[in-house]
Amino acid sequence: MAKKNINEMSFLDHLEDLRWHLIKITLAIVIVATLAFVFSRFIFEDIIFAPLDMSFPTYKYLCDVATYLSVDTSFCSDKIPLILQNRTMAGQFSADIWTAILAGFVISFPYVVYQLWKFVSPGLHSNERKHSRGFIVISSLLFFMGALFGYYVITPLSINFLANYSISSRVDNQIDISSFIGLVRSSVLASGIVFELPIIIYFLTKIGIVTPEFLKKYRKYSLVVVLILSAIITPPDIASQVIVAIPILVLYEVSIIISKVVVRNQKRKEKKHV
Repeated sequence: MAKKNINEMSFLDHLEDLRWHLIKITLAIVIVATLAFVFSRFIFEDIIFAPLDMSFPTYKYLCDVATYLSVDTSFCSDKIPLILQNRTMAGQFSADIWTAILAGFVISFPYVVYQLWKFVSPGLHSNERKHSRGFIVISSLLFFMGALFGYYVITPLSINFLANYSISSRVDNQIDISSFIGLVRSSVLASGIVFELPIIIYFLTKIGIVTPEFLKKYRKYSLVVVLILSAIITPPDIASQVIVAIPILVLYEVSIIISKVVVRNQKRKEKKHV
């Protein structure tokens, strides 16, 4: 049966349409998660647990920098003083399941965005719908860039700092596997979502909630928010917070430019209709 025009759809029709898009999203995540579960050994050994090895690229790079600057650092250690353990009967199985679901969401992200866009796009003008492919590509690219940033920067910095932090030589770091995976998961997802800032600003500008002037006016306050956010998702040391804050500030400045472009295009359209 042909799909109804957006103006002919009732509230229940919209809910039914949303339900089918959510079902498709769920099926995609489940299918990819199933494949991830099959290859879970590779995901854990070569991805999740990789930051526990001092040969991890981030550690090697920071060690080279520290050596060049003649600075003593834990990034040049032989190993990370941390032992993973499982203290519940279903702990490893639960870790496997939830990691597969996370992998399913991350890998399926472009399809998730595509389905959400298909739900929203009927309410847009035809010229706006033409940019749908660009929106899907850019939002997916930003998410994956953020996820990689979280994995290669925030995760190893957090692991190295927390594993080497000690209040006494009497205490060993024997970390539960759920705590370790939770750190990796939150670092990757939080970074992926934060990197979607330009997309969020684009839509907020389109609906008139945000303007370039507003973003410029509260730039100083946004700097404070960024520093607080970087302090939350990174270890409590200045170097790590600065490393995380820099790309977020760059994204904020890019968002101002995007907001300017949106407002300029809207003014052009208004002049054409006058």
